[in-house]
Amino acid sequence: MDKQPKPGSRGSKLVTIPTFGRAKHIDPWWGLVALVVASIAVLVTVRPDPFRNILLFVRDGVTVTIFITVTAFVAILVVGLLGALGRLSRNRIIHTVSTLYVELIRGIPLLVQLIWWYFAFPVVVQHVGEWLNVSALVNYRANAISTAIVGLVFCYGAYMTEIYRAGIQSIPKGQMEAARSLGMTYAQAMRHIILPQAIRVVLPPVGNEFIALLKDSSLVSVVAVADLTRRGREFMSTHFNPIEVWTMVALIYLVMTLFSGRLVAWMEKRYHPET
Repeated sequence: MDKQPKPGSRGSKLVTIPTFGRAKHIDPWWGLVALVVASIAVLVTVRPDPFRNILLFVRDGVTVTIFITVTAFVAILVVGLLGALGRLSRNRIIHTVSTLYVELIRGIPLLVQLIWWYFAFPVVVQHVGEWLNVSALVNYRANAISTAIVGLVFCYGAYMTEIYRAGIQSIPKGQMEAARSLGMTYAQAMRHIILPQAIRVVLPPVGNEFIALLKDSSLVSVVAVADLTRRGREFMSTHFNPIEVWTMVALIYLVMTLFSGRLVAWMEKRYHPET
């Protein structure tokens, strides 16, 4: 009769007990979002004048702020990816142009760039139109929202370029070598092997850039964009109540940034389930 191996002895098999993973739970920081929303609700209920009037007055500015932020961020993701691939390119011209773009744009404050795009860029276009004798360019006038989006994309695209580049370079070189040995082209290897892994790496800093962009979008108010900040300034200049106005504006920005932060945290857990 064969003897059964003792537990822990050589030849014994370990029996694994199936687990169901971590229990899903609600992020407790959603409570902070709810607290800020409740604070706004209390202010609007207890003192409808002026807090409710402020909220109604700036709500179109909230829409403009969200539209500019989301639209610019989508374009920033594309510009950043192209810039990162350019900086990693072996073509010296492409590499030099991409590097020059990053170094120049990062050295100029965002506010100065927004002012340049709104006030200086139209003059450049008009002069080019006069030189080429094109009436459409001569009569060019800047659109405030479009110009603000372009300014944000150019500025944040430089920072996003470095985030993407760092993420791509963090992937071991053996990944690219293995993909090329399987017959993939460089573009195919980047698309199917390198970039999917790099995106998981850069997700946290990319999320932080979105939150920073949402806050920095308040600077577009200096170039005639009726965003949340500008609408708050207009209400204050009419009613002369800076404490109430800027308290409400700050709370609204806080709700948007906290909500965005929770979404970023959810995405990180989804793409990094081991954390």
